[in-house]
Amino acid sequence: MVTVHGGDIERIARDLGVDPDSLLDLSVSLNPVGPDVAALAAAHLGSLRRYPDPTEGTRLLAGAIGVETECLLLTNGGAEAIALLGEELGGRVDEPEFSLHPRGPAAAPLWRSNPHNPTGRLAGPDERADVWDEAFYPLTGRWTAADLRATAGVLRATAADLLATAVVASLTKVFGCPGLRLGYVIAAPDLIVRVAARQPEWSVGTLALAVLPELLQRADLTGWARDIACLRRRLTGLLAEHGLSPQPSDVNYLLCGAPPGFRGKLMRHGIVVRDCTSFGLTGVVRIAVPDDEGIERLSAVLDEVMS
Repeated sequence: MVTVHGGDIERIARDLGVDPDSLLDLSVSLNPVGPDVAALAAAHLGSLRRYPDPTEGTRLLAGAIGVETECLLLTNGGAEAIALLGEELGGRVDEPEFSLHPRGPAAAPLWRSNPHNPTGRLAGPDERADVWDEAFYPLTGRWTAADLRATAGVLRATAADLLATAVVASLTKVFGCPGLRLGYVIAAPDLIVRVAARQPEWSVGTLALAVLPELLQRADLTGWARDIACLRRRLTGLLAEHGLSPQPSDVNYLLCGAPPGFRGKLMRHGIVVRDCTSFGLTGVVRIAVPDDEGIERLSAVLDEVMS
């Protein structure tokens, strides 16, 4: 079973004949130390009886990031942010790159994930792109309001440019809530207006908007980045102990060469990792950094399948 995006745990569970909750899904790289989003959402189920209004959510998120509200558009996850901006600007990538980014002609705007997906490495100070995908950036410990205010300044200075620098991102990875579908675009105000015109009405759900204020209140980017770095070191050591060679990473996943049949063996023991064939990387997997319990579970399985 080859996964294009990861996160197809429901299909894998059906194929294996098991409960999805029994699987350790390391094919999706979510914050392993974030808040209990399900518990937060449970207190806001009454919001499901109302149509969504993104006004307050936009104001709160823009304030948390440090940009003006007219520079930010809330979207139905990072996927919608990419689709809307891709429709407006087009785009191209330098492979390997995230599969949802547009693949257009050489003259199209350059898209680049930062940290890079799939390698997990942060862009260097001299690297440039027209559109940055920063879905994982907050978990690197580098995300500060001052950084993004500087970015917003660049955006405002280039507002007349049809290919102004823009950012797409989501809260999925930061808060571990892919089901809530919370994403956003940061761009010059005129570009935000054009992208918003492509967005369907009521795109972002009411439950997601209701939970957003509490998510932002509980954000601990510095602490999370520190804890993830510690867990990443443990995961790196664990993989190396079992004869695997994980590559260096700045975020919550590792790229790792794998022997034939490795992913299938893990899957039969209830652990799912990301097959990187869709990135053009044969014999390579991407492994999300799990919490302490997940590392212990992975360790036990590696002891068995790599012996």
